[in-house]
Amino acid sequence: MKKTTPVSFANVEITNGFWAKKQELNRTVTLDAVRKQFENTGRFEAFKFNWTEDSDLPQPHIFWDSDIAKWMESAALILRKHSDPELEKKVDEIVDLIEKNQGEDGYFNIFFTVCEPEGRWQNRDAHELYCAGHLTEAAVAYYEATGKIKFLKLMCKYMDYIAKVFAEEKSTAFATPGHEEIELALIKLYRCTSDERFLKLARFFIDERGKETLPITAWCNTKYNQSHMPVREQRTAEGHSVRACYLYSGMADLAKEIEDEELLVACKALFDNIVQKRMYITGGVGSSHEGEAFTVDYDLQNDTAYAETCAAISLAMFANRLKEIDMDSKYADIVEKVYYNGFLSGISLDGKAFFYENPLEILKAEHNRHASVNKSRERFPITRRQEVFSCSCCPPNITRFIAAFGDYMYSFDAEMLYVHQFAQSNANFAIGSNSVSVVQKTEYPNDGKLTLTVTGLNGKKLAVRIPFWSVDTVIDKPYTVEKGYAVIDVTEDVFAVEIEFDMTPRIFAAHPLVFADNGRFALQSGPLVYCLESEDNGENLRDIAVLKNGTFTVHYDEFFGVNVITAKAQRTDVGDCNALYRPVEQMKTIETDARFIPYFGFANRSDCDMLVWFKLA
Repeated sequence: MKKTTPVSFANVEITNGFWAKKQELNRTVTLDAVRKQFENTGRFEAFKFNWTEDSDLPQPHIFWDSDIAKWMESAALILRKHSDPELEKKVDEIVDLIEKNQGEDGYFNIFFTVCEPEGRWQNRDAHELYCAGHLTEAAVAYYEATGKIKFLKLMCKYMDYIAKVFAEEKSTAFATPGHEEIELALIKLYRCTSDERFLKLARFFIDERGKETLPITAWCNTKYNQSHMPVREQRTAEGHSVRACYLYSGMADLAKEIEDEELLVACKALFDNIVQKRMYITGGVGSSHEGEAFTVDYDLQNDTAYAETCAAISLAMFANRLKEIDMDSKYADIVEKVYYNGFLSGISLDGKAFFYENPLEILKAEHNRHASVNKSRERFPITRRQEVFSCSCCPPNITRFIAAFGDYMYSFDAEMLYVHQFAQSNANFAIGSNSVSVVQKTEYPNDGKLTLTVTGLNGKKLAVRIPFWSVDTVIDKPYTVEKGYAVIDVTEDVFAVEIEFDMTPRIFAAHPLVFADNGRFALQSGPLVYCLESEDNGENLRDIAVLKNGTFTVHYDEFFGVNVITAKAQRTDVGDCNALYRPVEQMKTIETDARFIPYFGFANRSDCDMLVWFKLA
């Protein structure tokens, strides 16, 4: 097991370009937009524990604690880089309410305190441990941002109580969480406090999973929450995709901490199953709305794709952890794929509205399809982003993920500094007793040129990921390639290397067993997957066929903040033929230009059709 140390986002400053703009929008618009919606829906008020059956307040939901916790964590991540007394005050107010309403034994949960006090630890699917995990992550982030210890102490007390009732007394109705999350949160808490009790509890939940005998409910089986077998025996990604990848993230963390090779083998197999057989080209996962779940290999329908935003985030979290214990560029490739595509489509360009689901095709006529004998319609994802959902896990997950982009950029060991992600930025950190700085200058993702200047690394090596999509990468220093990284000897105290990735638009095909994509193709340039919208290309997008040997014209578009692409194409000339069927030799085509926009930007202008997978001619 080759372990590396990640560089914290706190040591990385995104100074300009694409992600600097996204982070500024996140800080100045999105965080507050989410807060206001949570205030309007009663989520913040619920922390006062003032709901009663005869009150006018909305009844708290079982996952409201986690929604606010992720908002608090987002605020903490932003506060670590930007002083904001008003924002800090808002977080402190919630911390004070947690302190006020936490039980003497350490228990804290809104729903099971004010709504169903008799139901504590009786319903495995009621999100108690999930909420506890997100509160713990928020507490760690807030302590690291402000140095304030209160929130952290409250969650340490809660985790001690959980350890008592679950691992020691075994007095609960279930042994492991129905919705995983606490596992990775406990390891964060352990790394923050160095308290072995929290690592031990994380290991308990991971080791016990799949061992307990559980009843099968009327609508799902034990695969739904990854309880069908012990985790070290699991080889295929099953069930609810967010739960799965949160569990796999905790497994990867634990494997690193205790150097568990068997657990690492399971993680690698699960990752490969996802990215080779169960992932959309956008990095979206969980193709079915039934259980928000993985289904079977190659089942990747486009117009009904569920691909929850949180699922893409959780996959990136899993991939990022694996790269710390199995250095291979395929992990950082997936992080990049998620960040620029399947996750980023989950938020509108103005930063105020969100997708829970992220389809790869919208045919609005199909959305009105129904059986002729009744009014029932087939289920399709919504076509416009919303400002809030009844289940609003995605918006605050988005805010914390954008704020933490720097977490995914660098890692190191005693001999090498790894560069995983690219953005105009400065980083300053220590490797042993050496102070190291890294400056990236780039217009990425609109340009493949990158200048890296490192200081304090003389005599060591620099490893730069070569993205899988870059066919002809040019580097101005001698290098070797190791598992997808260009490894360069650093020979000066201030060492600069110039790199140019090949951003030529490339056409991708899916595996032939992905029946939904047979005979169709997708366009990618650099890390960005592209799509067609009827806003630019007229109706019947499925009729457009891009010329295989045609040219692509690339230019920057201010509205999307990245390049758009125009391709030579053709479509059927219907003319005056009204026949439902006709011989192929009677078909005629007309030339047209197909305009492709970045997938993350679809549905930001009008309510229209969209298509990722197109025909070639």
